[in-house]
Amino acid sequence: MRDHFEIRDGDLAGRIGRLTVPRAGVTVETPALLPVVNPNIDTIPPAKLESEFGAEILITNSYIIKKNDHLREEALDVGLHEMLDFDGAIMTDSGSFQLAEYGEIDTTTEEILQFQRDIGTDIATPVDIPTPPDVDREQAEDELEVTKQAIADAETADTGDMLVNAPVQGSTYPDLREAAGRHASASDLDVFPVGAVVPMMNAYRYDDMVDAVAAAKRGLGVDAPVHLFGAGHPMMLALAVALGCDLFDSAAYALYARDGRYLTVRGTEHLEDLDYLPCTCPICTEYSPDDLRAAGSKRQEKLLAEHNLHVTFAELRRIKQAIRDGNLLELVEERARSHPTMLDGYRALLDHADQLEREDPASKGAFFYASNESAHRPEVRRHHARMDRLTAEGHVLLTEGGTPSGDTFDATWRVVPPFGPFPRALSETYPLTAEVPERLDRDAYEQAATGVSRLVEENPDATFTLAHDDWPKTALERVPESVELESLSDVSERLADANPSDEDATTSALDAATDE
Repeated sequence: MRDHFEIRDGDLAGRIGRLTVPRAGVTVETPALLPVVNPNIDTIPPAKLESEFGAEILITNSYIIKKNDHLREEALDVGLHEMLDFDGAIMTDSGSFQLAEYGEIDTTTEEILQFQRDIGTDIATPVDIPTPPDVDREQAEDELEVTKQAIADAETADTGDMLVNAPVQGSTYPDLREAAGRHASASDLDVFPVGAVVPMMNAYRYDDMVDAVAAAKRGLGVDAPVHLFGAGHPMMLALAVALGCDLFDSAAYALYARDGRYLTVRGTEHLEDLDYLPCTCPICTEYSPDDLRAAGSKRQEKLLAEHNLHVTFAELRRIKQAIRDGNLLELVEERARSHPTMLDGYRALLDHADQLEREDPASKGAFFYASNESAHRPEVRRHHARMDRLTAEGHVLLTEGGTPSGDTFDATWRVVPPFGPFPRALSETYPLTAEVPERLDRDAYEQAATGVSRLVEENPDATFTLAHDDWPKTALERVPESVELESLSDVSERLADANPSDEDATTSALDAATDE
């Protein structure tokens, strides 16, 4: 159990947590954004990040500081917090990015950790190798061994009360990512960055990013605080939080501003293309696009960077509220509609529904069926998996309609796509209270049929009739042959003939439930 990280609330694998950073004497609420501060470029002063944006933690590069004579002397003399004028927690990178970019750096894990301790770093990083996507397996394995050695070197280093990162690498090989997560989690280190995902995000490969993070999470323990290195675009934060990431560092706010780009939760716009500013942050309420374009390059860069940070922090607050409300996946789905590759990422997330289900709360407020992807949510998988807890006896009617009169059947169970069958007594329990559209898609019916199949498999001595309302052929093909298939209207007529005195009640009940 990692006593420096406490999970307070959760939805899917996302969580609101408290990361205690002893050297800084602060506790950071997660999910948290770490704005990247370039010690050579003062786009937004760190003190303003804290006072105006509410940043509790930031990240800077200790290798850049170490290589610059003036910065190194100042950091060693007054300490990192005073040099940057920031009272919150400070994480520092080690030069691994420079190693990946240029192939060589002149420092070791032992040296850079000692330097990070000397300048007052709160969360330090060893020298790992961020292996890029799609390299051959031999390279990925060899470089992963170097990263494992860096973790071992960090474990034996004299780090005092600094927290130390244990990076999780492995390129685009899920088994290597999972093994790397397991190795990092078994170490004595404290925070677990999933590295080398920036090239995937730059190429809009959000599905590959999801697979890499999901694999790393399988290796890491549930109580491990996870940092997604280089991931700070507001568009993808909800997706990453749903996977179980807690910390995000972002230079995007400054880099995009330098290029005249304006961040939104739906993507990135070029300032030159905007006639209106679709935001209510302080920058967008005070300035028009023409004002920003006329501000001069340095002033424009600063104002755009402030907007970009405002929208990013606002998205994190929105995500936290979604976790509290139990509708994080609805937010992920909404964001997935902003770009085709985000939809790929969302669908990849649902490919790991079984993994997410293990951390997803069993009960929430509401389940909204908003697209065919909703049929593959963890709640649906959970309902199907729990069919072994439900006992059916005799001849059971499975119906989209209501409870018929008469004694033709021994029991009547409801069938609600995408979940499938359940006893009527469970009708008011989550997620069977789901809000679903009248015009359901094929995926919903197919998943309901999967539920029917599971029920039949778990109750071989019972017999079943499925009364359906024109289910598609692909769904009916999933229903076991032993199940008798009838339309709702045929069942209604048959029950009415068998029980003439109850004809009105039978028809009314079936019709009323169908209308629901």
